Amino acid sequence: MSGHPNPDLDLTISRIIKAPRALVWRAWSDPASFEQWWIPAPTICKVIDLDLRPGGSFLTHKSEGGGPFEHHLAGCFLEVVDGERIVFTNLLTGGWRPAEQGFVTAIISFRDHPDGTEYGAHLMHRNAADRRMHEDLGFYQGWGAVISQLAALVERQA
Repeated sequence: MSGHPNPDLDLTISRIIKAPRALVWRAWSDPASFEQWWIPAPTICKVIDLDLRPGGSFLTHKSEGGGPFEHHLAGCFLEVVDGERIVFTNLLTGGWRPAEQGFVTAIISFRDHPDGTEYGAHLMHRNAADRRMHEDLGFYQGWGAVISQLAALVERQA
């Protein structure tokens, strides 16, 4: 995990994925792969923009039950260290533009592990109320589900 989580403001989750770090990174950096795991099934994800560079746009839509695609996430990448770390926020949109709404900055880390890759997500909130809201919305279930979907995708490829 990156930094020192503040239990009053942050939520963290990690998992050992039994696949090489390069495969896990590719699942994050390739839009077609990303769509297969980013949102808990059976909801379908469509990547509108995945400009994986500082200031780049991060935009996804979702479709539930075969319905029309709707907004899911609009954000901005703050830092990208190839194969190691991705930092994004929904407080900004692509090109560093202030977002209408937003409440979180996420640090995604990728580390070698004897069994594959240690994958971590550290989500930082501006206040305790936002942290509680995110947890109450199902952070652990949702992020746990997408990490399981990510693991299933890359472990099949390993």
